[in-house]
Amino acid sequence: MIHWSILKIRDRYYSREKHVRKAEVPTICVGNITVGGTGKTPHTEMLLRTLLESDEWGFRNIAVLSRGYKRRSRGFQQVTVDGTASLCGDEPLQMKKKFPAVTVAVDKNRIEGCDFLVHPEKLKESKKAKKCVSKEMPASELIVLDDAYQYRKLAADLNIVLVDWNRPTSKDHLLPWGRLRDLRKRLFEADMVIVTKCPSYIEDSDRAEFAALLGYESYDPLTRHATTGKGVVQPLLFTTVKYGRSVPMYENSNPRYIYSQKLVLFSGIANDTPLRNYLSDSYRIVRHFNFPDHHIYTSADISKICSSIRHNPTAAVATTEKDAQRVMDYRGMPEILRERMFMVPIEVDFMNDLEREIFKAKVLSL
Repeated sequence: MIHWSILKIRDRYYSREKHVRKAEVPTICVGNITVGGTGKTPHTEMLLRTLLESDEWGFRNIAVLSRGYKRRSRGFQQVTVDGTASLCGDEPLQMKKKFPAVTVAVDKNRIEGCDFLVHPEKLKESKKAKKCVSKEMPASELIVLDDAYQYRKLAADLNIVLVDWNRPTSKDHLLPWGRLRDLRKRLFEADMVIVTKCPSYIEDSDRAEFAALLGYESYDPLTRHATTGKGVVQPLLFTTVKYGRSVPMYENSNPRYIYSQKLVLFSGIANDTPLRNYLSDSYRIVRHFNFPDHHIYTSADISKICSSIRHNPTAAVATTEKDAQRVMDYRGMPEILRERMFMVPIEVDFMNDLEREIFKAKVLSL
């Protein structure tokens, strides 16, 4: 009740335009109203691919601004390909490695972060950026705000909110009794809602049923739009997860382990059940280590994984793309793990061309 009251007061405060600012360039926010597990990073990557493949933005300077959750640095930091997860966070580092031409930065203060991205010359003058390791970057012309839907001080030009298919908001509760970190009504204030982690095939009736679960009055399968009780019409789109071929994490990894019949799986993400199910089709998972989200790996963790390999000497070791960024920070990785450790790439996509085109048109309408 206390949390709900605080959110209501906060919502009323930021509903007034005088308390909200906008960046100098177009901004797109990818966020949610729950704590973790909705797939913000792969959807941000899908958004970046859409922008980079377009005539409108493909040759312009695009940036991603994230908080850099659980990083050990402070203030504004530009993410570099050879950076570390401890400096900038695992997800920003993952995005930078996938999109080296995109400027990726982290800053808890999103207003200041946007200002630095638009005016990079300020990095050399500002005391707030004195600990920034890399200050050379082009002036950004569009900024993607990663997980900034609750950062109400900064109003994005386009808000994309994600909802997990396996956890509809109507069946959830506010923290600490559930995973909702914002009011349910905030879902209906987004410019686009994407339902993530859907089964590989769903009927239009399934879409309509889920729309009703979210609290929409109606859903039109022809236009892929849903209508709220107050008459607000929003694109309601659905995506599914696709895993790619395993990729060696180290230069001296032995590719033959990919073809092993046994697997040791470890991860530090909100929910690794889909990945576990995917890998179970090709491997017998002999050990599974499930660490907390954004877990920083210690020598004790590595020892546990090593021990499992000694009991299963022919097994490969797999983890997620996000975990790989943190694991690479660990110095002194034993050779027994380096030679057999792989990461599993992940992508998301729409299940039909209509939804893909609706998404593209909305993004490129800025």
